Formats: sequence, C-alpha cells, structure tokens
Amino acid sequence: MTVRATEHLKPGILPAEAISALKATGAISCRRPLDADQIQPASLDLRLGRTAWRVRASFLPGAGVSVKERLADLSLHDFDLAKGAVLETGCVYLVELFERLKLPLDLAAAANPKSSTGRLDVFVRVITDGARAFDTIPAGYNGPLYLEISPRTFPILVRTGSRLSQVRFRRGVSRLSDLELLSLQSAECLVDAAQPDVAAGGIALGVDLAGEVIPGLQGFRAKKHTGVIDVDEAGVLDVEDFWEPIRVRPGRTAGLVLDPDAFYILASREAVHVPPDYAAEMVPFDPLVGEFRVHYAGFFDPGFGNPAAGGRGARAVLEVRSREVPFILEHGQTVGRLVYERMAGRPGTLYGADMRSHYQGQGLKLSKHFKPVGS
Repeated sequence: MTVRATEHLKPGILPAEAISALKATGAISCRRPLDADQIQPASLDLRLGRTAWRVRASFLPGAGVSVKERLADLSLHDFDLAKGAVLETGCVYLVELFERLKLPLDLAAAANPKSSTGRLDVFVRVITDGARAFDTIPAGYNGPLYLEISPRTFPILVRTGSRLSQVRFRRGVSRLSDLELLSLQSAECLVDAAQPDVAAGGIALGVDLAGEVIPGLQGFRAKKHTGVIDVDEAGVLDVEDFWEPIRVRPGRTAGLVLDPDAFYILASREAVHVPPDYAAEMVPFDPLVGEFRVHYAGFFDPGFGNPAAGGRGARAVLEVRSREVPFILEHGQTVGRLVYERMAGRPGTLYGADMRSHYQGQGLKLSKHFKPVGS
C-alpha cells in the first residue's frame, strides 16, 4: 500500500508506510540501516547503540539541558555493548539509541516498552535532550534519543541493536471521545463484555482470575534470583526456571493477593480487538482504585485481535506489580482502560498478518523468550 499525500495531512497515528516516508525525508535518521522488520504497523522499534552508562539515579535533563550534560554529573561508568553486556536488577542504565529524530512542527511522538520488554519487568523509558517528561517527544524535536533501562526482576543480556522500546508518531488530536468509542464498540466489538464500561475516553478491561483463559491457571509470579535472560533469543528458556504458576484453587473465591514488590503476568477477562483503522494503548490505572500498577507495555497495533489477521479471541496480557502494601485482586475487577486513536491511514499489513507477530491470538502468554507452557 502507498500512503497518499492527502493522508499525510490527516490527524492520527502514522502507519508503517508514513514512517518509511519519514525515514526517506530525513525526519528519522539512523547510524546504520533499518532492520527489515523494524517498522511495525503503527510504530518504529528503537535499537540500542554501542555505549551504555551506569547512572546513579533516573533523571530528566530539563528544559535547555542536554542528556550528555547531565551524564557528566550522574554517570558512574560507561561500557561497550558491541559484544553484549549484562544489566543487573536494581540498577539504572542509559543507552544512546541508533535512531535520531528531526520532526516537522506538526508531528509529535510517544514511546513505550515493547511487549516482550514489559513481560520481563524491565522498566524502560525514552529520554530526549531538554525533556521534562519521559516517553514524550514534542512536535518539532530535533536531536538524539536515549533509553533509560532498569531491570526490576531478571538480569538481562543486551547488545548493540537490541530492541526494548518503540515509538509512535502522532499528528493532531486523534483520540476517540466516549461517544465515538461507544459507537465503535457497537460496530466492531472492541471488547467482548456484556456491558462495556466506557469512561474518560477509555474502555475498561477486567482481569481473569478464574482460569477462563487457560483452564485452572490464574497467571504467573516471577521468581527471584534467577539466571540471565538474553533479550534477543526467543523460545529457549524453561518457564519453571523463572516463573511460578498460580493455580485456581477449587472451591475458593477467584481472587489473588498481590505481594508487595512481586511481579505477575495475568490476562484480561475480555478478548480485545483493534480494528485496522485504529490503534490502542493501555493507559495507567487510577492509583486511587488500587495499590498496583498494570501494563508497562501499552501499545496495541492495528489488527490486534482482528479475526482476519488470525487474532480472534486475543487477550491483553497484564504486567502487574503491587505497590507498598498487599492488595487483593478479584476476578473481573477493572485493572486498566484501553484508549483508541484513529490512524492517519490504514497500514498495508496488519499486526499478525504475515508478520510473525509473537502475540497475535494470545491468551495468557509469557514473553517470547520462553518455551510454550506445557512443552
């Protein structure tokens, strides 16, 4: 598909073809050619460069200050990623990315962890020169991109070219209102809830704790003091070495007590659908409703859960971490909201359609690094 010139003027999330055009015009520049599969239907994967810095603490440079200027004060040491390096849990690292942006004045961008990154409990955020917020790239930004990386549960092995984060490009206002979202729900069945809860521009998702997605299984709790996970190797790790399955107990109320500072992989009770002309994102849940954080990696591409792209019945996988106190989750409890945005043009290839997408049609699924459950 070729994006017509008029589609470049439409508000919305830029599709893959328009992202390719940004690369061709110099709005995206790279220190080495893009990987063949780096552009997704509505986003661009970001690659780690060669140099990493271990820093004392997370930081934002602030208006008028470059990241390199702050590194002069906050860096403990730097090291080369060319041959790979282990990033330890509880530490904060910064890596300059291969990609650099020179955005037009009407185009902004937002970043988010890739799904596999979030499912490993690796906390990553994009930082720009002059940034006053993480993962937010203002319209007209011209400069380098950096990635803050902080593994929370598992030590990880990364190298130059590893992809932990992704960026979406947005022109104008594209988020659907409550009325528009209700209309789309009626037409396309965004979530298969009997009475969908739409509020504040988002549609609610509940959690499955009754073992509806995988019979008898609520989810997985991460083990501590495990081995290293190579972020670039798929399907090689034994689940039992890193995860403890949480099973439904017959005769008991379908609930789960979240232990403070523990990390869980759960699944939404509802199946999710993102129509081809839209993109979705899981937004942070209101902390006043519960002491937990859900979903580090929030982007859902056009075609996710779409039956024509092999995604019928796809669930949202929930990356859950409790806060300072234990908290009881109940089956079906609302844990997040999906907001939908219009695409500026329909992507030529949908998520899951001939893309070797790891999570199309997923149920309760760990990251791509692990062997399938039961294998």
